[in-house]
Amino acid sequence: MTSNGFLQIAVYVIVLLGLAKPLGGYMARIYRDKSIRPMRWVGSIESLIYRLGGVKPEQEMRWTEYAAALLVFNLLGLIAVYALQRFQSYLPLNPQHLAAVTPDSAFNTAVSFATNTNWQGYGGETTMSYLTQTLGLTVQNFASAATGMAVLVALIRGFIRRNQETIGNFWVDMTRSTLYILLPLSLLLALALVAQGVVQTFSPYQTVALAEAVSYEQPKLGADGQPVKNHEGKPVLEKIEVREQTLALGPAASQIAIKQLGTNGGGFFNVNSAHPFENPTPLSNFLEMLSILLIPAALCYTFGAMVGDTRQGWAILAAMTVIFVALVFVTVPAEQYGNPVLASLGTDQAPSAAQPGGNMEGKETRFGIVNSALWAVVTTSASNGSVNAMHDSFTPIGGMIPMWLMQLGEVVYGGVGSGLYGMIVFALVAVFVAGLMIGRTPEYLGKKIEAFEMKMASVAILIPPLVVLGGAAIAVMVAAGKSSVFNPGAHGFSEVLYAFSSAGNNNGSAFAGLSANTPFYNFMLGLAMLFARYWLAVPVLAIAGSLAAKKIVPAGSGTLPTHTPLFMALLIGTVLMVGALTFIPALALGPIVEHLQMTK
Repeated sequence: MTSNGFLQIAVYVIVLLGLAKPLGGYMARIYRDKSIRPMRWVGSIESLIYRLGGVKPEQEMRWTEYAAALLVFNLLGLIAVYALQRFQSYLPLNPQHLAAVTPDSAFNTAVSFATNTNWQGYGGETTMSYLTQTLGLTVQNFASAATGMAVLVALIRGFIRRNQETIGNFWVDMTRSTLYILLPLSLLLALALVAQGVVQTFSPYQTVALAEAVSYEQPKLGADGQPVKNHEGKPVLEKIEVREQTLALGPAASQIAIKQLGTNGGGFFNVNSAHPFENPTPLSNFLEMLSILLIPAALCYTFGAMVGDTRQGWAILAAMTVIFVALVFVTVPAEQYGNPVLASLGTDQAPSAAQPGGNMEGKETRFGIVNSALWAVVTTSASNGSVNAMHDSFTPIGGMIPMWLMQLGEVVYGGVGSGLYGMIVFALVAVFVAGLMIGRTPEYLGKKIEAFEMKMASVAILIPPLVVLGGAAIAVMVAAGKSSVFNPGAHGFSEVLYAFSSAGNNNGSAFAGLSANTPFYNFMLGLAMLFARYWLAVPVLAIAGSLAAKKIVPAGSGTLPTHTPLFMALLIGTVLMVGALTFIPALALGPIVEHLQMTK
């Protein structure tokens, strides 16, 4: 790596960690219902929302009621997004007169945005009307992100409460997450992106003249729509000259801001954050990449502040950062080294030297290798899924690291709320293992971790691997799954495994060499997204309810400190061990064997 590459990575990590404390402290005050002077005026809007919704903010819920409210709200959002897609041809704000989305694609997209996955099997500018993009997808970006944050806050209350049966009010937690955190940050980011050139308009698509005409030949069609053939039976070619192109526009900046801040991912346009209207400059690239991990990192400090010991939050943040930085320094060098076969092409030498210029295939020249590879690690560290480069064009190792990051459970740093509560589940497993080793009942933050908590933690940890590996296995066995694989061998398997890793961990990114917009994949990936989201959130709420009902046990001589480097190492080891033991066999059939084929 060059010194410039080190500098770009260092600046990103330093700015991210530097913002964690102030934003985390602000969010802790919001969730503890403390007054923040500049935001007092929002209180009247909050009260109005409660009155309109018939919500009594002082009325708290048991974990079962909290979970029921969450599921009902998300189901209604799913139905709304599905309906908007199916009826968009009859609805306003559709200047391009786009047709209704097919039932299987509409189901997949509705599930995707309800679950904070934002997997997209369609091209946004050719499929979704402005109304569907704004009222459906953008609104759902806020709702799904706030849902994850609400679950986290409920879990934190489980640790700080004693002998209580309630864990808060879902409607209050979701409303405060949206009004005080997601909306203000999204407004600031959207304005910054517009200043950089990101489009924000309801105008129809614009046709503009090309600076230089483009010509090509294509078969001439007859009146019956079939190619015209000459006396030799060959198609007659006609020269086509193109002097204009259509520029897709739309209210993109507002959706991009929340898609990044809410770790939703996806894209307003088909090529996502590689599109110049979504991500035009290096500065917009930095701001978008920073916003992906901003709230997940800051929530670690929020966690420490709310439990009364900021060292706990810093310990988890440090564990996340160690894994993140280590994997960045695997991905970036892999892409800079490139494909050694291309270095020796046309010579008798064995593949050994680096590819000249590194692997620039599928990358935007305005971002380069470092920012493209860094984005790939950032977006799969969070449950984001937006991309500024084609992951399918990465080297086998460069593509494996983002895939493995998702397979670790989206806990480094993870989605807003969901990443941290996933990491806390791993922390419970870590202290349980430590308790077994020293022969004591495990404790975390003064709460004994007993059989019920471990059963729920086991469900939360085992469901995603079951969904990922089971789904990928079915896809490569049945004809409907295999028919969408256009790349034979190891890489084709990697594409299928990546797709289910993304859906089964609510990420949303893709290798994109797989034709996934088919009834089979739309249905299978939709089921994977549903299981991955709610079979984790509900067990976490069950843990929260169980912990809230317990008393706080004072720390003793045998209590494992959970803010020390020793615990951080134990936590990192637990996360990596689960990921390694579960997925290395599958990875060996895909990217690992592909790497060996490349270097043999």
